[in-house]
Amino acid sequence: MATHKQKPTAITWRQPDGQPVSCYDKIAVLNQNLNDLRQESQDVLEDALLMGCDEAQVRDVLEEIIRKLDNPFKKQSS
Repeated sequence: MATHKQKPTAITWRQPDGQPVSCYDKIAVLNQNLNDLRQESQDVLEDALLMGCDEAQVRDVLEEIIRKLDNPFKKQSS
């Protein structure tokens, strides 16, 4: 599969209170995770298109996956 080098998006990662994350190592991990996700998503899209799938449907499925991710750290209300 061809790999497409996408220009990394400059993101200021923020804490829940709006303050930027300042730890270099944390930022590096977050950026690497995002780059990995971007590449994997690109591979999924390309494979689906090569197999004749509808592009809009594939994008919808990828978006739905993101929307349905669980936050395991969310505080439970009692």
